[in-house]
Amino acid sequence: MKKIFKVVILTLVFVSLIIGTLCLLLSKHVVVLNPKGIIGIQEKQLILFATGIMMIVVIPVFVFMLVFAWRYRESNKKAKYSPDWAHDHLAEILWWGIPCVIIVALAIVTWKTSHDLDPYRPIASEEKPLKIQVVALQWKWLFIYPEQGIATVNFVRFPERTPIAFEITADAPMNSFWIPQLGSQIYAMPAMVSQLHLMAEESGDFRGASSNLSGDGFAGMFFTATATSIQEFNSWVQSVRQSGQAMDLNRYKQLVKPTSYVPESAYVLKSQKLFDYIVMQYKAPPAK
Repeated sequence: MKKIFKVVILTLVFVSLIIGTLCLLLSKHVVVLNPKGIIGIQEKQLILFATGIMMIVVIPVFVFMLVFAWRYRESNKKAKYSPDWAHDHLAEILWWGIPCVIIVALAIVTWKTSHDLDPYRPIASEEKPLKIQVVALQWKWLFIYPEQGIATVNFVRFPERTPIAFEITADAPMNSFWIPQLGSQIYAMPAMVSQLHLMAEESGDFRGASSNLSGDGFAGMFFTATATSIQEFNSWVQSVRQSGQAMDLNRYKQLVKPTSYVPESAYVLKSQKLFDYIVMQYKAPPAK
């Protein structure tokens, strides 16, 4: 049994080295492993924890497969042959006990993080949250800033270290809103308003995208999310207000027509109830 313990210990060390190496190699090239937001950072930690703890079972299986294939090959006459060996209590405790402990650990962590990372849960901060309304169209994104009185297409800007309260709906087939480096994705559906709370920890440009297939123009349905200082954000809002382009109901009806690879644009919001109109147009009138 001493040999078994040595193999188990060496395997665990090997697993740790493999996971560490993979994390270093992938963290710079996979956006979800290079997060820039408070939610994304927690999700990365969850991914690495879940992957690492599962590798404790997965890696030894492949290691033992190779070890047994080599040790008990036909040409190895020194391998011990024990046809009457029934079972070993310690060995059974290892290969049943370790997976059970892993499952319990994953269950506890999953239950806790499912509540902590609830997309509807506001982010605690001393800064006042910025409200942004998001509409998934064919095949573009409309962002409405009701408090600032502006709107943008395929471009969203917000201050760093400020909670962003997204309200998300769709005026097109069901879609999914996602900024990988900031955190969770959530579905956008007609006649329904979903919520998502994110916060960027630093300034920068982050790629946003549709993460749900939605037809011919799906490949061009991406946008840029930019985090800046609060001063730069306020200056940008003022410049948009002076742009002269108006986003009213007539312009929206033109915008909603299916188009893809639409360039970024900004507007002065003329209808404060535009988002409500988009949501309510698919709901049945109240019964009399």
